[in-house]
Amino acid sequence: MDQFSKGSLTKTIGIGVIGGGYWGKNLIRVFNELGVLKGICDLNKELIKIYKEKNPFVFCTNDPIELIEKKDIDAVVVATPASTHYEIAKIALNNEKHVFCEKPLALTEKEGAELVEIANKNKVVLMVGHILHYHPAVVKLKEIVRKGELGEIFYIYSHRTNIGRIRHEENILWSFAPHDISLILSLSNCLPEHVFAHGGIFLPHNVDDITLTFMTFPGKLKAHIFVSWLNPFKEQKFVVIGAKKMAVFDDTQPERKLVLYQHKISWNNGEVPTIEKADAEVINVEKTEPLKEEAKHFLKSIIENKKPLTDGEEGLNVLKVLEMAETSLRRKNE
Repeated sequence: MDQFSKGSLTKTIGIGVIGGGYWGKNLIRVFNELGVLKGICDLNKELIKIYKEKNPFVFCTNDPIELIEKKDIDAVVVATPASTHYEIAKIALNNEKHVFCEKPLALTEKEGAELVEIANKNKVVLMVGHILHYHPAVVKLKEIVRKGELGEIFYIYSHRTNIGRIRHEENILWSFAPHDISLILSLSNCLPEHVFAHGGIFLPHNVDDITLTFMTFPGKLKAHIFVSWLNPFKEQKFVVIGAKKMAVFDDTQPERKLVLYQHKISWNNGEVPTIEKADAEVINVEKTEPLKEEAKHFLKSIIENKKPLTDGEEGLNVLKVLEMAETSLRRKNE
């Protein structure tokens, strides 16, 4: 049992979740399990009625302002449509509330920078929901990269596809790609020099349904991200190609989530390449729930008054790359 399960360090923290739908319901569950849920808000009156029946001791409302202004709410979790993130987070930060905002932080770099500035001015925690960083397999992958086990990183690619969860407010790039952009930036420790994106609009809603984004970084590193909500199967694969080893993180696998390969390429007489394939090395990882680990990290950041791993600045860097990709995408579609 950890400090959060015991409740010894979280009993004075009150969390209010705004948005109780598709993803918000999961955030409501984990913060409730951690014993800190004090408020739920959703514009859907029928949904709020259900939450109130299930959580009689939790304040429930249809008014975001009412929840934000409650004195026993110390931190606000924003799990609403992306187009509303900036507005809600700004109100909460101006009320000196800590904020956990689902990705993306906002829909423009300018808005994201403003939220970071307000959080810094009011000395409150601003954290973005880039959940991959709290996945035990990704934590292990980052440790392996940091120790140099893969050698120099040459190439990173990510495929994140599914069927459904089609949106109208933002395109597939803004909906699916932030997680992978965030992780690539973490492994590269810098912003890309160039970003090129191609996309396709196939449904009658005037937003891209698929995008392929290429990034080039200082040195040799290159990366690409393919995202689609028009795919016949779910795919969540992140591959890192290094000089010594290759790593594959596949979140759709129940057990083999992180696998290393030590394939070698030798050149006979400096001209003919010979490939020596090695057996896959399955890396054991802890079986913890990434969302709950992310929630714990948010609470710990508040308690210890420290910047979270995926803080506002990190979220802002992701917005910078998204805007670079969006600019390229629009140029290609003109």
